[in-house]
Amino acid sequence: MISLTTYATGLVASRLLRGALALLVLLLIAGCAGRDGGRGGERVSAPSGWHGEQGQASFYADRYHGRRTASGEAHDRNALTAAHRSLPFGTRVRVTRLDNGRETVVRINDRGPFVRGRVIDLSRRAAEELDMLGQGVAEVQLSPE
Repeated sequence: MISLTTYATGLVASRLLRGALALLVLLLIAGCAGRDGGRGGERVSAPSGWHGEQGQASFYADRYHGRRTASGEAHDRNALTAAHRSLPFGTRVRVTRLDNGRETVVRINDRGPFVRGRVIDLSRRAAEELDMLGQGVAEVQLSPE
């Protein structure tokens, strides 16, 4: 007959083993995830038929900092990111301000803008690089990177 102490020891060992196996599975799954959690950090080429477009650029208000974008990542006003209506997430786009020639390269991680005449919505940092914080909007040329 098994004593109560032996039974309890076996039960504890069994629970510890199951817990260790569960932890191992979680670590293996976490190890398979990309650094950005699979949310668009990879480089994606623009569609072959897309050669760029021209229109107005705007930039995100500060209140959107930290909010989730359509790609699932948090909006970071200090990153070089942007919203476009149709380009795949991860696509890198060169944005050139037409009246001063300044340019920057952004990664698409959100959808929008949904205002007539606007072709891209930029992070604050990208807007700073184009020197458009004072105006709010600027005429730009988008081209594949």
